[in-house]
Order: sequence, then structure tokens, then C-alpha cells
Amino acid sequence: MLFNLSLRYKLPLLGAVLILATALALSASLLATSWGNLHRDMIKNSEDLGQTMARSLFTALLHDNVWQAFETISLPFKEKTESTLAESLIVLDADRRVFASSHPNEHRMTSELSSLGDDFRALDREIAANPEHPSLILESAIASHFFIAIPIASDNVRIGTLIVAHNKDQIWHRFDRSIQNAVWITLLILAVLLPVNWYWGGRMVAPLQLVTRRLSRINAGELAPLDPHLYPYRDEVGALYLAYRQMLESLREKLLLEQEVVKQEKMAAVGRLTASIAHEINNPLGGMLNAVSTLKRYGPTDPLSQKTINLLERGLSQIRDTVAALLVEAKVTSRQLTVHDIDDVMLLVAPSAHKQNIEIDWETNFHDTLDLPSTPVRQLLINLALNAIQAAGQHGHVTVRTGTGEGALSLVVENDGQVLSAEHQARLFEPFSSFSQHGNGLGLWICYQIVTQLKGAIRAETTSTLTRFVVTLPLNPQGSSE
Repeated sequence: MLFNLSLRYKLPLLGAVLILATALALSASLLATSWGNLHRDMIKNSEDLGQTMARSLFTALLHDNVWQAFETISLPFKEKTESTLAESLIVLDADRRVFASSHPNEHRMTSELSSLGDDFRALDREIAANPEHPSLILESAIASHFFIAIPIASDNVRIGTLIVAHNKDQIWHRFDRSIQNAVWITLLILAVLLPVNWYWGGRMVAPLQLVTRRLSRINAGELAPLDPHLYPYRDEVGALYLAYRQMLESLREKLLLEQEVVKQEKMAAVGRLTASIAHEINNPLGGMLNAVSTLKRYGPTDPLSQKTINLLERGLSQIRDTVAALLVEAKVTSRQLTVHDIDDVMLLVAPSAHKQNIEIDWETNFHDTLDLPSTPVRQLLINLALNAIQAAGQHGHVTVRTGTGEGALSLVVENDGQVLSAEHQARLFEPFSSFSQHGNGLGLWICYQIVTQLKGAIRAETTSTLTRFVVTLPLNPQGSSE
């Protein structure tokens, strides 16, 4: 279950375990070193003390001066020096009987060494087995004491032995202070490192969690970006952030491309359908118009019949105009576009603008003849201008800008009427999708068809107060316009 936890918890926990293991290992190593140093120093101090006393004790033992020997071995306990770590000092004669002791009540004079207890009995056997040993250390894991036996001799004449006895409980009591210090230092280190480990563990995992959440939502269509300042470093996590941003940009481009392809295919299919329907309508429509014209010329002359014939003619003419709009074609033979064509458009749309008290600003920024067919461009600009006038409403404002640059003609038409909603923008260039009470919804569709045939681009932009149509038409899009 630990490995299934979130990295938000698993990483700090594993870091805490590592810190604990390291702290315990270091503490154990330091304690082992401290114990070794304490044990080594104790033996060395005891040997130095014994060697020093052995020279003084030789005379006392030689002259059977018990009092002098007692004074000598009692001196370290009176001065409270480091050597007082020893529990007792015992002077033995040549027969391994107690000659003097720092604790005479426990080690009575003339007592045999083996009679002082099990630990001393083992020491007695060891001394007897090694009579010529210069210095003897006896330490047993099951004994409560350990001993250092130093010969009392001069000129290779040994007349006794000095025993330095140590109680293991006293040594452990002294070592306990080292253990307590190690424990407190370890706890202090853990108190500092564990919170830092938890904080940095969470800080390192938080960016990964954020990327994981964002990646899990991509299938739902959420392409939420990541703040580049959230993790500005260039390590593996920073590389992951960069890869996520690059993937997001690629997905957005792919999504936009797919949407554009679907839109293009949809518009092309609608265009083919409407053109096919228009051609099918044109044949019977032409015959009906001819029949109405003949009937009007040679038919009955009474007012009611003439009124009915005129009504039929107007209805069929309206159908003919609608069908003609569906059959828009930019590849017809046409002269090249000049600045006078823009002036003509200004004159053609002026009555509609005057009728609604619309103020139109025209900005024409080219003067040469352009390698574009004039007829479809004029129709394109008229449709956009009339749509803008209609959308601006009474006392509105329309701006029309034309100009050239980078091998293309740009047309910008904007108005300050009601802005387009998201729903309107999604169906903006579809036929019969009128968003007002006037018109048949073919104006923008025709504009789209003309721009497509001229290999250009058209887009709609909206702000809080303006609706803007931007058209870009490459010059000489078909090699020749005539």
C-alpha cells in the first residue's frame, strides 16, 4: 500500500525513512567510536597508573610496609582524578595473597585472591598461568569486572602484583552520558531535517501533481496552460513543464486545423449543394419567366389579370435573383481592380447609409491598378459594407479601409452595432443563416465563396464595442485576371 500512495506523501515518507536510517547509523557509529575510545583510554590510564605505582609499591612490599602500600594505592581515590574510574586497587604478594587494598573491608589482608569471588578466581588462574607476563588484561563478557594485572618488580625480580579492578556498571554509567548526548543531538537533527524534508518533498511533487491533473483533463477537451513562472528551473521537472507547453501548443494547432478543415469541407459541401439546386431551378425558372413575359404581352388586358401577371413576374424575379446569388463565380472574365471601383462602391452604398443616418469613413490606401478581378471584389466589398450598415443601426458608424501590403489587398470593414455572439460566429458564413430580420442570409456566404475562389482569407473579429471583418486577397491569385 505504501508504493500506491501519492508521491505527495510517498516521497516525504521515504525521505523521512532515509533520514532516520542515516541518523541512527551515524549515532551508532559515533557511539561505537566513543565506547572504543573510552575503553582504550581507560586501559591506557590504568596501565600508566599501575606502572607508576608499581615502582613505589616495590619498596613497601619489599620492607613489608603495609601502611605505605595502603597510602600509595589510596592516593588516586583521594585526588578524584581520571584514574578513579577504577573501582579498587589491590596489592598481591608473591603468593597471590592480598597485601594491601584501597577497599580493605572488601579485600581483607592475607586473603587469597581466589577467595574474593568468581571474577577474582578467574584472574588468579590467569596470573598463575602467566607468571612472567609484563602486563595482563582479563575481560570476560559474563563477568561483572575486568582487571589489569601489573607486576611489581625491579631488575627482573618480581615480588608481587598490582591489580586494577574495574566495575563494568561504572563504565556503562559514564558511557550513558555519551548515549544521552547522542540521543539529544540526533533528535535535534531530526527536528530540523524532517520538516525540511516534508516541505521540499511537497514542493517538488506539487508541480508533478499539477501536470498530472492537467494531462488527465486533456481528453475532456480542457487545454489549460501552465504558468511558466510556476517552476522556472531547468531540471527534469522543468523539462516536463516545457514538454507539456509544447504538447499543448501542438494540440491547439491541431484542433484549430481540424476545425478549419471541417468548416472548409462543410462550406464546400453546402456550396456544391446550393449550386446544384440553383442550376436545377434555373431551367424551369427561365421557361416560366418567358411564359409570364409572353402572357403579359399577348394575354388578357383586364386589370385583375395584369395585376396577377405582374405579381407572378415579381415573385419569379425574386427567385431568379436568389438563384443568381447562389451561383456566384469569381473566375469570370473581368478587368483589373482600380481605385475607381472603390469610389463606385462608395456611391452604391451611400443611399443605404443615408437612409439610416450612418456615418461612413472610407480610407483608400492604394492608387495603382491591382492584379485582381474587379467584379467579384466590388461585389465582396458591397456585401460587407451593406451588412455593416445594416448591423450598425440608426445613427451608427462604419469604417471601411482598403490597402495593399506584402503582395496582397486588405479590406477591413467594421461597425459599432451589436457585437456577434459565439453562436453567430460559429455559423457566420453559412448560407441562409441570417441574424437579422432583413435579408436572406446569403451576403456573407457569397463573400466567403468569393474570397475562397480568389485564394484569400476572411475572418470576423469582435471587441466590446466593434465588429470587424478582415479580408486578405493575394494579388494575381490565378496567374491572370483576364
